[in-house]
Amino acid sequence: MFRPITAGIEAIIEDQVTSRFRAEQLSSWNLLTRTRYSFQYINWRLTLLWATGFLFRYLILVPIRIVLFLVGLIIMCSACYTAGIIPNPKVKKFINRQVMLVSMRIFSRSFSSIIRFHDQENRAKKGGICVANHTSPIDVMVLSCDNCYAMIGQKQGGLLGFIQNALSRAEHHIWFERSEAADRRKVVQRLKEHVDDENKLPIIIFPEGTCINNTSVMMFKKGSFEIGSTIYPIAMKYDSRLTDAFWNSSEQSYGEYLWRMMTSWAIICDVWYLPPMTREDGEDAIAFARRVKRAIAKKGGLVDLEWDGALKRERVSSKLVQLQQKLYYDRLKRTTTINSLSEEDLGTDILDIMTSISEEDRNSLMKQLDETDDDAAIMRKVSAYGHNLRKLSDSVDGAVVHHDSKKT
Repeated sequence: MFRPITAGIEAIIEDQVTSRFRAEQLSSWNLLTRTRYSFQYINWRLTLLWATGFLFRYLILVPIRIVLFLVGLIIMCSACYTAGIIPNPKVKKFINRQVMLVSMRIFSRSFSSIIRFHDQENRAKKGGICVANHTSPIDVMVLSCDNCYAMIGQKQGGLLGFIQNALSRAEHHIWFERSEAADRRKVVQRLKEHVDDENKLPIIIFPEGTCINNTSVMMFKKGSFEIGSTIYPIAMKYDSRLTDAFWNSSEQSYGEYLWRMMTSWAIICDVWYLPPMTREDGEDAIAFARRVKRAIAKKGGLVDLEWDGALKRERVSSKLVQLQQKLYYDRLKRTTTINSLSEEDLGTDILDIMTSISEEDRNSLMKQLDETDDDAAIMRKVSAYGHNLRKLSDSVDGAVVHHDSKKT
């Protein structure tokens, strides 16, 4: 009974997955944050208030923020390069810590950040892995205002590459070549070598692997949980009333995102340090990752989802979405009560089939679809694919039951 209702609502409005890859929208405009439109006339009083705020942000706040950002960048790079020539490791670590805290706090001022840290007694001291939900590229900046972390990522060129080199002169960070990043074993090995050294900083990792719009926590990749090190969970929750910190990388470049943050009012973020967690006896890496994810979601008031964030980069055919909406509309036309839906009707849930199969099967099915196909052709192909998968699943289940009965 509830399955058709859920399917209809999701077909007409939105599903629980793809909505996490778009910016969160406020229920009403509070005269401060951006709306869906660059400008929408309502009355002259609101227009005057909006224009005053626009001029204040762009003519007063933005120049000050740009100067602060450049000052922080100069201090960080110059101090890191200077610390790199100091032979005494203890002195180098002390200088690096002070420089990183000062420069990151200056960076946060360039976005008018208001950051509240909770339960700081659980903050990582030495070694270990810190994992947090991921919303924005500035997550590292927010966390580094209160503690120093080692970073992990792919080697970059240009300005980002220059910053990576400067950071590496003062402290040990893990930067991968593009070819190494694809080798999971090398990544895990370098992580293990880092966390086994208690003299190194705790490393910060975002296991979701992509930015989510801060309404939920999606599946954690198991790599960082296979090492067996102590995990320090961190929950981050941004207040979207003054600005939306979410970075939609499919629509914005990194430069565009930074400009949007600098032209917003302020960034408000709450950070909770959770008690350290370790793998329990008999617990595998996947179960451990789920347990940590649940703890982060609960503390931050976020929705706990088991979907892979990699779906953000997989485009669902617009024809499939439109067809699912059309199918549900046709059902409502043909039926007067929910109970009269037949099994054949329920078997044509196009999007349900697409989301229930594995990534490999989904890619195989997408290759069979053609944007030039009409609705009937797409429906036949997807329904036939789902029917074949159900037959295969039933045959496997039957074989297992038969095998168990013979053993009995």
